[in-house]
Amino acid sequence: MIVLDLLTAFVFAYLAWAVFYQLTFSVAGHFFKIEKGKPTDKVRRFAVLIPAYKEDGVIVETAKAAMRLHYPNNSFEVAVIADQLKADTVQKLQALPITTIVADFEKSTKSKSINLALSKLGKDFDSVVVLDADNHPAPDFLHRMNEVLGKGFKAVQGCRAAKTGHTSMSVLDGVSEAVNNHLLCAGHRALGLSARLAGSGMAFEYGFFKNIMTTIDALGGFDKELELKITQAGETIGYAPEAVVMDEKVDNAGTFARQRGRWLAAQYRYGRRFAQPAIVGLFTNMNVDFFNKTVQMALPPRLILPGLLAIGTLVSLIFQMPSAAFWSVLFLGNMASFLLAIPRKSWQPEFFQALLRLPLAFASTLKALTLIPVAAKSFLHTPHGSTNSITQ
Repeated sequence: MIVLDLLTAFVFAYLAWAVFYQLTFSVAGHFFKIEKGKPTDKVRRFAVLIPAYKEDGVIVETAKAAMRLHYPNNSFEVAVIADQLKADTVQKLQALPITTIVADFEKSTKSKSINLALSKLGKDFDSVVVLDADNHPAPDFLHRMNEVLGKGFKAVQGCRAAKTGHTSMSVLDGVSEAVNNHLLCAGHRALGLSARLAGSGMAFEYGFFKNIMTTIDALGGFDKELELKITQAGETIGYAPEAVVMDEKVDNAGTFARQRGRWLAAQYRYGRRFAQPAIVGLFTNMNVDFFNKTVQMALPPRLILPGLLAIGTLVSLIFQMPSAAFWSVLFLGNMASFLLAIPRKSWQPEFFQALLRLPLAFASTLKALTLIPVAAKSFLHTPHGSTNSITQ
């Protein structure tokens, strides 16, 4: 009985900590002020890298969208890393005024593609941007990144925004992205901590990024390892909410589960790997930023937490358990954190309709937990459909 009581207390404390953590940054996000450098900053020369693994359906339009960036033509170069693309897709890319780098890996990873591109492009760049094969950056994306890099950051996360959702699942995924921007970017920067890295829509100081990428060969979730190593080095990751990149969201439960399984596998793997050095860094040189990133990796999945709290609250109320009040407070606190983090523009009829699919999203996230062992051994690719042109 004592063991059961201790286990229950531990689970409750874990969930309470997760609610407090999320609510803190949800409130803090409303106090974030946009970071910009001086107007006289230099015009940096950007390498825009787009790794494309089996992305024949979207990569050509994405490359064209990157070419349309409103930035001096001689100050940026678009490079697509063609990994297992069809021959006719490669030919279409080679016909564009961009650099096409054909990859031939025995086992493909995003980090390998990026390192290959960095080895081919040389040193004639000040900064590098990483986009996904389905990303369409806003025309002023590089200008906005140039401004924030001018503040002295060596790493900056832009604002990933969802393209128009065609299914309830993609609508929910888009709102989830907006919540991440608020909590993990705006909320963290408001409290002086590093923003997250989302895997795309990111900009870095070129030499710094090239050096740190030589130490990364992640099977999946290279962005998690990257943000941990950046903060471990004492650098702060900035946030550029005005540097918008449109991102395609998953439109079905199966793809959602595979994607989250890959993310969770990386999150927990790197959380374990960096836990000890993060604790040491906290006590030896007060590296709170690095420690916070490691702590963040131990959080429960954001879509599972409210489900668990709802179940706990319902059960405790039905059986009139003494802990009912505690469960209810946690559940309401968690709901408040979401309400504060969801942007006003998301409160549209399609979002209310999509809320009916929350049980499916919860089930898909539970399924993602079962995919963690698979994702730890092989790359779970997220396929994308055809991409429509995005106008801003």
